[in-house]
Amino acid sequence: MQTRFRTAALAAAAVLSVASGASAAEPDYDLVIRNGRVLDGLGNPWVRADVAIKERRFAKIGHVEGRGRREIDAAGRYVSPGWIDMMDQSGEVLLINGLADNKLREGVTTAIAGEGGTPVPSAEIPAYFARLEQQGISLNFGTYYGAGQARVEVMGDVDGRPTPEQMEQMKAHVEQAMQAGALGIATALIYPPFSFQSTEELVELARVAARYDGIYASHLRDESADLLKAIEESIQIGERSGVQVEIFHFKAAYAPGWGTLVPRAGALIEAARNRGVSIAADMYVYAAGGTGLDITVPNWDFADGEDKGIERLRDPAIRSRLKRELRAGSQPGWSNLVAASGGWEHVVLANPANPRYEKYRQQSIARIAAQLHRDPADVAWDIVLAALPQRAMAFFFMMSEQDIETALRFPWMSIGSDAGASEVQGGMDAIGLPHPRAYGNFPRVIAEYVKKRRILTLEDAVRKMTSWPATRMRLYDRGAIREGLMADVTVFDYDSIRDNATYEAPQAYPTGIDYVVVNGQVVVDQARHTGARPGVVLRGAGAAHPPEN
Repeated sequence: MQTRFRTAALAAAAVLSVASGASAAEPDYDLVIRNGRVLDGLGNPWVRADVAIKERRFAKIGHVEGRGRREIDAAGRYVSPGWIDMMDQSGEVLLINGLADNKLREGVTTAIAGEGGTPVPSAEIPAYFARLEQQGISLNFGTYYGAGQARVEVMGDVDGRPTPEQMEQMKAHVEQAMQAGALGIATALIYPPFSFQSTEELVELARVAARYDGIYASHLRDESADLLKAIEESIQIGERSGVQVEIFHFKAAYAPGWGTLVPRAGALIEAARNRGVSIAADMYVYAAGGTGLDITVPNWDFADGEDKGIERLRDPAIRSRLKRELRAGSQPGWSNLVAASGGWEHVVLANPANPRYEKYRQQSIARIAAQLHRDPADVAWDIVLAALPQRAMAFFFMMSEQDIETALRFPWMSIGSDAGASEVQGGMDAIGLPHPRAYGNFPRVIAEYVKKRRILTLEDAVRKMTSWPATRMRLYDRGAIREGLMADVTVFDYDSIRDNATYEAPQAYPTGIDYVVVNGQVVVDQARHTGARPGVVLRGAGAAHPPEN
């Protein structure tokens, strides 16, 4: 009897021991990042802490005794909230390749796109979002709907004022987009046909977005000589509609105004904020802008649509008129970026999109024209025509480093790349512009403007890339390292962080960004993309909360 009892007791103890061992083997967290210098994203100095993540959220910050299924030793590194790109161009390419390799490897975990709108009409936005989610994306993604999109859906790509009936149809498109989850409406007022939209028209459309707690974001009508007037238009739209305003890629792209326009523009925005207008801006940190070479054609040429504009551009008589206007400087409704850059010597061919001109890549239009013994405008516009149906791209060296430094110091400034994800790993970004900002913009903020020039503190630089843009975009569950928030993380080495991309080698990956975590899952592991796709589509408030009547 005693023997049987002892045997049973030993068996029970063995079962308890196995159960206890199994329990001990089960990790407490999905991921623990240990020994790092934690920057919370709110502008506070770093603290030494462990960061534990469970079920996609920050579970514990401080001394973490429990184990993680995966553990990362961040000793000697900074642990920051994931970086937010406030002006992304990946809306279309993510349908083709959701990895966004170049974005993740520069520390970006969230991208806000839509300067030109969504890649689909308003009625198709729900299906577009569903497809992104079904296929999988590696970063979090949200987008604006284009105010100009609504116009084109109703009126086509021609100039003219909308009738009351057309205006109502345009507003209905905006409402449809907002209910689908667009973050607001965006404008690209420097480009036709979007440049044909009036302030009154934009106020009406912004009122619809505002009813859904949306945002009005704008590539200003003029970033050069009339920068202040263009900012005043955005302020007026905000005041009259009640919408929050975001200025895309803030700059003074006008050599004669370097050193004076940016401080005046900053004061203008500060004054508006002081009287209650919710306005702020984002910027990239390079002295050259990049866009289509077709921006050098006066906008009126496209007043009857793109096809008619191309036809006119081939006409020698009309081209003579266009060249006279180009030499005369900016006109109402058209910002002359050649004049803003100080001449064709400062307009550099970035991507001709045609093998015939490939050998001239990285040369100024003035230099190319000299080699061909032709007028620079003729050369530029011939390249534009030869690229069709693609878009020839150029660098416009319009900004000064002094102005970049001044703008970065504005407390309401955040960071946006104006670049897309690459379709192919290590390749050009989605918009066909080989600008270094597609691979280096975010690490450059720290490498150049924190470490080298000491324009920003590290804490404030991180704030501008995390909690501030999250607050602006109403992403209240992201942008800071706090228990309960979604776990987006960028781990970097301050000593080695560097933007290696240049105008000559624009697809060079940065160094010093070791780990990137999106929604609790490691996506960049020791500077390599893991292939994981834990990103989510970020929908605006209108998707969940229809407006009250």
